[in-house]
Amino acid sequence: MLKEFKQFLLRGNVVDLAVGVVIGAAFGTVVSALVSDLLTPFIAAIAKVPDFTQLTFTLNGSKFMYGHLINAIISFILVATAVFFFIVKPMNLLIARSHTEAPADPTTKKCSECMSEIPIQAKRCKYCTQVIG
Repeated sequence: MLKEFKQFLLRGNVVDLAVGVVIGAAFGTVVSALVSDLLTPFIAAIAKVPDFTQLTFTLNGSKFMYGHLINAIISFILVATAVFFFIVKPMNLLIARSHTEAPADPTTKKCSECMSEIPIQAKRCKYCTQVIG
């Protein structure tokens, strides 16, 4: 059983997924820092609000901190933009380039009389004996 578990862990898919999760978490941390330390103060300076995280309202004694939601939305938009432009677009371009091969020349043609497939160099159909021009 231990041998099977080791084989499972060493499969390419499991290792690739683990690396992707770790890199994704690190990327998320970097983007969160970018949003909270650079973009939020920049946007706040333009909007004349000192810090989004401090934006709150109180309703019946409950404090709603919608500034954190604004930061999370900005972070999500940045992550989605980065994933689209740095992962999805290059992969689509790479796939499009690899699929631009010209189709192979046909080796058969259809007989105009009986619609059978015959070799492209044939002068006469082998099924109906029609002369092919």
